[in-house]
This record gives sequence, structure tokens and C-alpha cells, in this order.
Amino acid sequence: MSHELHHFTMGLWVLGLAYAVSVVGAYTGLSCAHQAARHPPGSTRRGWLLMASVAIGGVGIWLMHFMGMMGFDVPATLVRYDLGLTVFSAVVAVAATLFGLWLVTLRTFAGRRLPRALTLSVGGLLMGLAVSLMHYSGMAAIRIQGTLTHTPMFVVASVIIGIVAATAALWLAGVAERHLTRIAGALIMGCAVVALHYTGMAGTQATVDPTAQAPEGLTVLSLLLPAYALGMIVLAVPIVALLLAPQTTEAHYDTKIAQLTALGAAEAVDSPQQGTPA
Repeated sequence: MSHELHHFTMGLWVLGLAYAVSVVGAYTGLSCAHQAARHPPGSTRRGWLLMASVAIGGVGIWLMHFMGMMGFDVPATLVRYDLGLTVFSAVVAVAATLFGLWLVTLRTFAGRRLPRALTLSVGGLLMGLAVSLMHYSGMAAIRIQGTLTHTPMFVVASVIIGIVAATAALWLAGVAERHLTRIAGALIMGCAVVALHYTGMAGTQATVDPTAQAPEGLTVLSLLLPAYALGMIVLAVPIVALLLAPQTTEAHYDTKIAQLTALGAAEAVDSPQQGTPA
């Protein structure tokens, strides 16, 4: 028998926090991608692309997912998470973003020039599918006293949103020359990532079996707290790199905005936790 699911048991602030984290990661990543586009192929460009993929995939997508999962609950059972699948979902998110960003910067292949529309569409498709895989592998990590299933219609809708979001992110990574464009892009991408997450969650059903063994694994907070701390440390690396990069006016805006948004996200996390009863 299907049981009721709750998605905002800790309040709607979880939705706002998840969106803020996604925007911070997206903006920092787009700024790094902009820096990568300023360098010729080589180790420097690869370094910027790696930082961009960690910021977008690791923070803007994966960490946002688990921020949103803070509000998830099935009242009739404990909810636990498998560590291996959780780590796998993080690797998928970062690797998919890195591949997509690399593909859109690829200008030639086997001596032939590649049309930008081709690299953008293929990169967006593959990255969108991989981001969707990240979401559902993260969902597969959930352990309850029973089973979770997903409505195909909602799965398809979330995958389409993921592909559109990934394509938009890759396009913005190539055209976001001004910081205002990157701000707009980060806001849009944050909306798309949150929409993917909650569209997928809307199609999730739980069937609880009272005779089944109690679930084993980690609680969402025991996963999220170290993941958040690691995410902020990882995010500090591209922010410092942006600070040390040649400071054009646009780069100066990038670092200032990234610092302010990261600080705001940190305060948003600390404040609700301080007000949460033990």
C-alpha cells in the first residue's frame, strides 16, 4: 500500500536554501568557464574547466539535491541513505558537467571543425541525461522499510528539464562574457535544477512493508553536514583562483559576487540549524 510522502518536513526554507546553493554553484562555475574560454587548450584551461565542473556539478547540482532531501520523509518508516550510491551520484554529477564543458570547448575533431550547434546539442543531451542519472542514483541510495517507485511520466519530465537545463548552462558558459549575464544564467539554472529535483520527487511513491527489516545506512543530516562543509571548501578553491586571476572589471565583479553569495548561503544554513531543536 502506498504511503504519504513529505517533502518539506523542515519547512519551506529548505526549498529556498536548495535554490540558493544551486545559484551559488552555478555562478561560480560559469565564472570559471568564462576564465577557461580566455585560455588556449592546455593545462590552464583544463584546470578552469575542472573547477567549473566541481562548482556546477558538485555544488550547484549534487549538493542542492541533498539540501532538498533534508525535507524528505516517509512518516511510516525510518529513512536512511547508502553511502556508496550517494558518492557515486556525486561523481556522476561532476564528471557529466566536466564532459559537457569540455565538449562545448572542443573546436575540432580528427582535423575537422565542429559546428558549435552540434557540440552544444550533444553536450547538453549527454550532460542532461547524466544529471538525471545523478538524481535517480541519489534516490536509489534511499533505504526505507519497503520500496520507492517512480512514475514514468514524471521521470520523463524531469529528464527533459535536465537536458534543457544542461544545454542552457553550456550555452551560457560560452556566451556569458559579462557578469550580469552570468547572474541571470545562474538564477535560471538554479530554477531548472530545483525544478528537475522536485519534478522527480513529485512522481515518487513509497510502499511500506511493516514486516521488512528496518533500513540501515546514514541519516540525511549525517551525510549533509560533512558534504556541505566539503562543498564550501571545494567552492573556496575556484573563488580563490578567481581572486588570483588577472583582475579585469568583470573578474572583480565575479569574485565579489561569488564571495557574497557563498557567505549568504553559509549564513542561511547556520541560521536554521541553530533554531532546530535537538
